[in-house]
Amino acid sequence: MQTPVDTLATPHARELLDYLSDTAGKAIITGQHTQTVPMEEIAYIRQVTGREPMLRGFELLAYSPNINYADMSEACLKEIEEDRNTLDLALDWGRKREGIVTLTYHWYSPLGGRDKAFYAEHTDFDARRVLVEGTPEREAFFHDMDAMAALLSPFLEEDIPVLWRPFHESDGTWFWWGAKGPAVAKELYKLMFTHFTQVHGLHNLLWVWNCRLAEGWPGEEYVDVISLDEYLPAYAPTDYRAQYEALVAATTRNKVAALAEIGYLPDLALLEKSRVPWAYFMTWSKEFCIGESRNSAQALRQVYASDYAIKL
Repeated sequence: MQTPVDTLATPHARELLDYLSDTAGKAIITGQHTQTVPMEEIAYIRQVTGREPMLRGFELLAYSPNINYADMSEACLKEIEEDRNTLDLALDWGRKREGIVTLTYHWYSPLGGRDKAFYAEHTDFDARRVLVEGTPEREAFFHDMDAMAALLSPFLEEDIPVLWRPFHESDGTWFWWGAKGPAVAKELYKLMFTHFTQVHGLHNLLWVWNCRLAEGWPGEEYVDVISLDEYLPAYAPTDYRAQYEALVAATTRNKVAALAEIGYLPDLALLEKSRVPWAYFMTWSKEFCIGESRNSAQALRQVYASDYAIKL
């Protein structure tokens, strides 16, 4: 079993980490990201398979404190409107104690930016400046963290453990937090870990790091779950073993590992044979789940019918 990196982690957070640790290599927890209030992905999976995923992901982009409504596309506005109230959905689902809550935060840059300002191409926000005392960037960064901590506090008050995955995909440069390299992103992550645990007392969070590059590794004292996002260019049956080996080589073998975002479902027959110790997977939303363009209905049925899959 694994000990949470937050020494004051709540009993339920400890239980969740124990559960993930015990599951890895024996089974895999099914997961699905949702991005809208109707959560149409969950309804689709239920319709196709008769079951629901054990892990449910919720998007927080609409809660970014610095959204530039005066300069955005219709697509951006639609995405924000669809995402409103997803925290309420996550809180309500967490209260039921049936499954696992994980949160994804496409954080609009704390200063400046236009349109979808979580993308580096839409903001001149320089994450390196957050690491310099007294800069406007650092002040804005901490302002936004305080705002998000306040929104997460009801999960603590209701004793709901959360898989918290900030600064995801920092092995790429497309988001502002990764645009200056993973070594910068890991320092942002460490700042958040200290601020959320020591200042705001969010001891219900399990900390999920989402980078497969060694230079981005924050260290074992900051991470509960190592993870990666993988969008294969085309479908091929896989247990994601190669991705697992690359991830642990760059980070550690001492932590629970997860497929935090995937485009294509793993092949459960292969995974049951290989026992690659992924604790859970989370398929991305909309067309990655619904329809036949990514994962077929037959593939969904095979995963949710497998004895190796943990589902509701």
